[in-house]
Amino acid sequence: MTVCLVLLSVVAVTAAVPVPRLLTRSVWPEREPVVGLWVWQCLVATVLLCCLTALALGAAAVFGTVRAQLFAPAPPAVAAAYNLSAGPLWAAVLTVFLACGAAWTAAVLLRELVEARRRRAVSRTHLRERAPDLPAGLPTARGPLLVLEDEYPDAWWMPGSPPQLIVTTGALQRLTDHQLDAVLTHERGHARARHDWLLHLSTALATGFPRVPLFAHFCDQTHRLVELAADDAASRRCGHLTTALALIQLNQHRGVLSCASSSRLLGERVDRLLEPPPRLDRRHRALTTATAALVPLLPLLITFAPGLTALT
Repeated sequence: MTVCLVLLSVVAVTAAVPVPRLLTRSVWPEREPVVGLWVWQCLVATVLLCCLTALALGAAAVFGTVRAQLFAPAPPAVAAAYNLSAGPLWAAVLTVFLACGAAWTAAVLLRELVEARRRRAVSRTHLRERAPDLPAGLPTARGPLLVLEDEYPDAWWMPGSPPQLIVTTGALQRLTDHQLDAVLTHERGHARARHDWLLHLSTALATGFPRVPLFAHFCDQTHRLVELAADDAASRRCGHLTTALALIQLNQHRGVLSCASSSRLLGERVDRLLEPPPRLDRRHRALTTATAALVPLLPLLITFAPGLTALT
């Protein structure tokens, strides 16, 4: 068990500290934002699995009831292979630490979910005030698209039940038909990929563990890469220039080309659309995706290796 805990700790620290810093310095995620998002998710899954499996092993070593439940279906040789009865004192301390971390993780995820539901309810209430339901007997609008009477050009996707795509009349007046199609495709790209759930997860982890480099970088990169991925979806359908012009038209009054920190991402998106970087070749994309998918298996392999060895 001691060897397993040490290896799990090494994998978790490696995935949480040096690897995210190297990944943030890489240029290729900007060329393939969808693959980049997948790699970040696999890194987070690796760290969480390391903590979860280490917690299970530590709890089995400290508490006999947990040990009996975990190894009940297994032959005695499997339980003996982990040598749980000889757990060191630091393993007990690590177990308590991981248990507190697991409870805190559940708390911050639940808090983010509750806050997201509350914000969504407030937004829908405000939306009903601006676009009230028609009186009974009149035909109601069908579909997820809702047009608001507002001279402020804007468009956004509101997740929930039912999800809605909101566009203001200011955006309809400012955008051409092709540019409007690009904006709608961009927002549908967010909806299809369920980027809202990914943003909630990254925000919760970064808020709960602000000193962990992986979670801080995961939050920053997720907010950036989801926009690049949606831009790519729009540009594939409507063209890079049309998408860039639509982005400029919608955000020109916000200073999209300024150097302010809040507008820096918008400027980078426009530059990327006007001068699109070459995509990775198919082989490179497949290799990166497969390699990232195998990384979360490391904690499981380390955890089950003693038991599998005992069975053979």
